Amino acid sequence: MAKNYDELAKDIVAHVGGEDNVSSLKHCVTRLRFVLKDENKADTDYLKKRDGVITVAKAGGQYQVVIGNAVGDVYDAVLKNSNIKGVGEVAEDDAEEKPKGNLFDRFIDLISSVFQPMLGALSAAGILKGITAILAASGVPTTSGLYILFNAMGDGMFQFLPFFLAYTSAKKFKMDQFTAFALAGAMLYPTLTTTVKSTTNLFGLPLSLPNGGYYSTVVPIIVAVWFASLIEKWTKKWMPTDVKMFGVPLITLLISIPVSLMVIGPVANTASNWVGDTFTAIYGVSPIVYGIVLGALWQVLVMFGLHWGLVPLAIIEIAQKGQGVMITASVMICFAQTGALAAIMLKTKEKKVKEIATPALLSSIFGVTEPAIYGVTLPMRKPFIMTCIAGAIQGAVSGIFDIKMYVFGGMGIFAFPSFINPKTGSYADLIHLIICGVIALVLGFALTMFTKIPSLYGEEDAALATAGAPAAAANANATTESAAAGVKAETLVSPLKGEAVDLSEVKDDVFASGAMGQGAAIKPAEGVLHSPVAGTVMMVFPTGHAIGLKSDNGAEILIHLGMDTVNLQGKGFETLVEKGQSVQPGQELIKFDLDGIQKQGYDLTSPVVITNSKDYESVKADLGPVEVGQNLLELK
Repeated sequence: MAKNYDELAKDIVAHVGGEDNVSSLKHCVTRLRFVLKDENKADTDYLKKRDGVITVAKAGGQYQVVIGNAVGDVYDAVLKNSNIKGVGEVAEDDAEEKPKGNLFDRFIDLISSVFQPMLGALSAAGILKGITAILAASGVPTTSGLYILFNAMGDGMFQFLPFFLAYTSAKKFKMDQFTAFALAGAMLYPTLTTTVKSTTNLFGLPLSLPNGGYYSTVVPIIVAVWFASLIEKWTKKWMPTDVKMFGVPLITLLISIPVSLMVIGPVANTASNWVGDTFTAIYGVSPIVYGIVLGALWQVLVMFGLHWGLVPLAIIEIAQKGQGVMITASVMICFAQTGALAAIMLKTKEKKVKEIATPALLSSIFGVTEPAIYGVTLPMRKPFIMTCIAGAIQGAVSGIFDIKMYVFGGMGIFAFPSFINPKTGSYADLIHLIICGVIALVLGFALTMFTKIPSLYGEEDAALATAGAPAAAANANATTESAAAGVKAETLVSPLKGEAVDLSEVKDDVFASGAMGQGAAIKPAEGVLHSPVAGTVMMVFPTGHAIGLKSDNGAEILIHLGMDTVNLQGKGFETLVEKGQSVQPGQELIKFDLDGIQKQGYDLTSPVVITNSKDYESVKADLGPVEVGQNLLELK
């Protein structure tokens, strides 16, 4: 008996903001693709937890509700129960539309996505930096082996942060990661900072670096990789297949490295100098106004790498005068993050957020706020704004007291010794600094406590059962089967000859994250897709690039041939089966022009996903070279 998706359809429409908020709707092989008038009206947290919805993604100006194999039925139910205009089936990656949302929202989404994969390591490095500071404060010589070791462990990741960002940015912008590494290597080449002078030029054009080069910077490498990804995609379209392996990276690097060093980097460097000049002028007007502005904007300046316009001025000021005020208003802002994280940990019901926030809080006490900003408060938006407000207020207090720094030294709690006057032994500046730290901590906590804490991962929590999903609970039987109902353990064989790899290598966030289900991906060596099971064809996409199967033992399988291949509109694909047809293991399902598709620059890495993975205790993949018919996925 066919399922009734009416309730699910009505609920989805209601929680994307109602019919009046929907400009249009289309669907692909797995997703309802809404174009909304105002995405802020959509209740993303609810939809992510709703039975019948796998997850929610936002891309290409579309609000994508991921359904899975039943997307066609849910789409029909939406049209039946509303006056929404639908345009039918479209490309899985149909949407070369411009990203939606203001620049700030898009920047936050970008920064969050490139930092998310490295948050664990970043938090660990921050804690190690704190331990290093403790060693120094305890009198351990900086020349001792213990200090040198811990300093390298803690500072290494931050020093070479652009390498890590090159990798995650390459995945975000869908370019070759090793080419991105080569780009980062050129920008971080050790002798650049010593050999590039103010008179250095290339073909008459100036070549300049920011103070300290590109070590520890964020924005320059992200923009550089984005630019390189455009060059790579363009090169793939015309480069002959025989030389593509080295030709595409060669052309990409030949263009992107000079542009990065001569345009992208210098633009950031110039902006940094402007920041220094602007803040110097503000201080000349009023130290209090200076403290407010610097306290409010410091974290934003750090995100863009523009703080380097102030740091050299602060160092010079202390060296010449024996004291300085240039960056004192920024020193205690880290405690605003500490307070905000404490509030978030008390209010959130997401286990993963608490796991990230705990080490991030510890790092923030030591003055290392990257894990806190990029992992928690910035993605949540409002808590980040609250920390900027707290920073502005403590900055004003810093300006009122005219706090002076006497040594350019540690961060967080380890900055305290830098504010003891070495000539008089006075603790006045230190006491005032501690007051600023307390203000930042208390305000960061209090302001965040009065702020709605959004869900970052859509995790199930205890409140969902009583407050968040009464409609979902009432209609669960109408939208999903009971877990494990009619499902038996089985082994799926490989539908393709090639190399089986982990799903995380797929250049699509929904597949790579496992949101669609567990499984594996295959880099095909032959252009024939075979059935991995005995079962029934549940869906064949019109363009032939994807197919859905249901095994006789209950496994629901989605096979997606390559990424963006739907843009070929069926060219190069020949479908050999139809919906409702019974198939046997090894039976040919789709033929595709492997060489022809690859010559056009398409990645044929193909996910094989068990969309009802939750019905199984485990889904294990055998990775490595595979032949058709060889065991691939073990479902238990």
